[in-house]
Amino acid sequence: MVRRLSFSLTRASVLTLGAGLAASCALFVGVSHLEYDNLALSFSQRADQRVATVRQGLHDAVEVVNVTNQLFALGAPVTREQFHDFTSPLLARHPFIKAFNFHRVVDDAERATVEAELQRVLPGTTIGAERDSMRVPSERRDRYNVVYYLEPLRGNETAFGFDSGLRPQINQALARALADGRAAATSLFPLIQDPQPQPSFQVLMPVLDRNGKLIGDTAVVVRARELVKNALASANLLGDEGIVMSVYAAGQPEAASLVFSTRSDGAPLPNDTMADWLAPQHRSSLVRTLDVAGRPWLVEVTAVPRPFAADHLASLAILAGGILLSLLTAAWVQASSVRTRRVQQLVRKRTADLKRTNRRLVDDMVARERTEKALQQSEQRFRQLVAMSSDWYWEQDRHFRFTMITGGFAEKSGVTVDRVLGKTRWEYMQDIGESDAGRAHIAQVKAQEAFSNFEYQLSDDNGDTRWFLVSGQPVFDERGVFNGYRGTGSDITARKLTEQRVHHVAQHDVLTGLPNRSLLQDRLGQAVAYASRSGNPVWVMLIDLDRFKFVNDSMGHKAGDVLLMTVAARLRSSLRDTDTVARMSGDEFVAILSEHGEQTLSPDIVQRVMDAVAQPVMLGTKEFFVTCSIGVSVFPSEGTTADELIEHADIAMYRAKKLGRNNFQFYTPAMNEESQERVRIESALRNALERDEFVLYYQPQLDMKTGKVCGMEALIRWQHPELGMVPPGRFIGIAEETGLIVPIGAWVMRTACAQNKAWQDAGFDKLRVAVNLSARQFSAPDLIDGLERVLADTGLEPKYLEIELTESLFMSDVTPAVELLHRMKALGVNLSIDDFGTGFSSLSYLSRFPIDVLKIDRSFVADITRDANDEAIVTSIIALAHNLKLAVIAEGVETGEQLDYLRRHGCDEMQGYYFSRPLAALDFEQLLVEGRGLAPGETIAAAEPEVVA
Repeated sequence: MVRRLSFSLTRASVLTLGAGLAASCALFVGVSHLEYDNLALSFSQRADQRVATVRQGLHDAVEVVNVTNQLFALGAPVTREQFHDFTSPLLARHPFIKAFNFHRVVDDAERATVEAELQRVLPGTTIGAERDSMRVPSERRDRYNVVYYLEPLRGNETAFGFDSGLRPQINQALARALADGRAAATSLFPLIQDPQPQPSFQVLMPVLDRNGKLIGDTAVVVRARELVKNALASANLLGDEGIVMSVYAAGQPEAASLVFSTRSDGAPLPNDTMADWLAPQHRSSLVRTLDVAGRPWLVEVTAVPRPFAADHLASLAILAGGILLSLLTAAWVQASSVRTRRVQQLVRKRTADLKRTNRRLVDDMVARERTEKALQQSEQRFRQLVAMSSDWYWEQDRHFRFTMITGGFAEKSGVTVDRVLGKTRWEYMQDIGESDAGRAHIAQVKAQEAFSNFEYQLSDDNGDTRWFLVSGQPVFDERGVFNGYRGTGSDITARKLTEQRVHHVAQHDVLTGLPNRSLLQDRLGQAVAYASRSGNPVWVMLIDLDRFKFVNDSMGHKAGDVLLMTVAARLRSSLRDTDTVARMSGDEFVAILSEHGEQTLSPDIVQRVMDAVAQPVMLGTKEFFVTCSIGVSVFPSEGTTADELIEHADIAMYRAKKLGRNNFQFYTPAMNEESQERVRIESALRNALERDEFVLYYQPQLDMKTGKVCGMEALIRWQHPELGMVPPGRFIGIAEETGLIVPIGAWVMRTACAQNKAWQDAGFDKLRVAVNLSARQFSAPDLIDGLERVLADTGLEPKYLEIELTESLFMSDVTPAVELLHRMKALGVNLSIDDFGTGFSSLSYLSRFPIDVLKIDRSFVADITRDANDEAIVTSIIALAHNLKLAVIAEGVETGEQLDYLRRHGCDEMQGYYFSRPLAALDFEQLLVEGRGLAPGETIAAAEPEVVA
């Protein structure tokens, strides 16, 4: 009989068990770290979402103050009814707002009057203060900061007429708002109208009069707890019991500044001992400091610890499986070792049993391989699930029909499970095959390939559009036969909506909401592609507002913004929905018009746009009229590419500007040549002063009674080394637009005065020199100082300098122009109005201007002997000037008949080609040496027609 062996563990089984347990523990720790990382990432996203929601709620409160303050910032008086009408919708939209206030600064002398006004609204109201939590009349002070307007009045009666200047929190916030020029928030303080105080604060902005004096402030009284609670509730963030959130109205987590907390008992959260041991770096709290109108707010978000098993099923499963596998392997090694020893010991005695033993051993090996293979498949499946971990898990059969969906699919997606089970993805989403991505997905699935991150949209059971992200892996059995799919899915609607908002902001103008340059280029490319396919034309209109700079300079940038938004709305309404209207920059807009079917394009469309823009606009209390200049380019046209359409429209627009504004022009190749010529002239013009290329010509002015030269007009000429003598008509307009006219005009003024002084010092008669003043020079802040320096440096007496101005320089804003003209006249210079009668003349304004001379424009003089209307105009101008004690100069006199007519009707002076064309300085000096002139009543042969200089 065989002796029974005593049981003992072999070295191999011990080593096998130890290695298996060590590997299982290491894998458990590693997977736990990944799980903690996923928990930290999920917590960070949820915490950031709550912080962003609170930040947006606080931003809305500040924005309400900014909007309310605009009501007062426009400068017009605001009535209680207007204040009520303006704030009522804001109160309905923002329930966390306790009240809207307008604090009026009241001097002590006005107290009785103001209290009478308050009592008409709420009988018995006086300017009050707070003492022992009771409303009492305010003690006498020099100034009060009174709650003058209050909405809603019901429920806030105690605060009506309250002297808020007694609250240091409000005074400190008002001082910050005045210093920073933006809204400022107070610290928390109890409201006098609340019987049970709750944490509240005010956000306020100062209201200044036109002289910059403080007349009060607009304020919003905010219930801090309701603001935070409503913001979180609107984002569905209050029901998560795994997150504890606290908001403090201060930079430190102090109990006195606590505004809101989702934990009612206030007890500290327990520590996660397992997390401290496995992942010390794991973060389960987040602290953010927000700036609320100049004051710090602290937001704390903390994750509530959960049982370890709730979030670590994967790592625990790995640990349990590893231990089990280690035990089984060690047992098998132990059994093998014992069996081997037993076989060696009994080999001689049990030879007959050898076959049976070997067969049993083979069976054990097959079973072991089968067990290992099953474990490997289980482990592979688990790893795939961990890699694709998301919101829910799904499985499909070999016909791609859904057989199982888990993970709270219905709650998270808004789609019932019955709507999906038993169907393929393309059966319950019938439009998936209409897109390239959908067709590619169907082909990939039918090819039994793995797919990941496939995005699609679907209407949920409520009819709302939702976005989903799915990933899947094909499943094969041990023979390689396809059995179906399994995978995960998640709802990415919030992310897609955020991407759409970011995409919209990136491609649209913030002020007007119109497409910006980026989206304009995309729309233009689509329109050109359509035109190329269909053969229908595309028009590009570049629209530029006339005199927009005047609106900004005279009425402020806020009025300019209102005008731009109004024009943008009119452009959209005047064109079709299929057309594109975009804002390029400043006051420039671009419209893309495509021809579809019977909707042909015609100039009437452009005229309709101009008429829509030209409608009056109310800016504050003033009615303003704005016009526009439009350039149009057409595609396709000879030599025009899509990239050049906007450039050609811009060139055509400048042509419209040059033709007097308030018109439209279609692009022609000749305009491009003119534009290139303009670029060449502008480039050379910038260096002309430095290279001393400008010269002055002088045209004599004759006294009609004596026939002697009594003055001259200084006219600039440009002696270009390559272009020759460039007439003023080619470069003066460019100099005006680029601002180069300012240094050029200063050079003309100084050179003309110095030359006149040199002729006087040489012994010639003391003559008057006339110099034209441009619009840029007239609006320059240092105009008077510059004139004083020129007269002082050249030594010319002021009475021998005549400044010529056109009516358009000062007719747009008469009051400051009158003041500036009087300051110029105080220097002793003479002032004349050039081209009188061609602008918007106003006799009432003319009587206020300190003008010495009127110049009759050459357009009237040219036909006075043939046109009765011109005769009447010239005669009226002479009579008007003499009645106002002004001298009259007629320019452009070319014939003896014109000279005789002007003499007969009492014109004082003349200039023109009849006597002399403009002369260079040496030639004019020779004229003075010769003493040339006209005897009284003398006429000479007709001169060649005068060219405008």
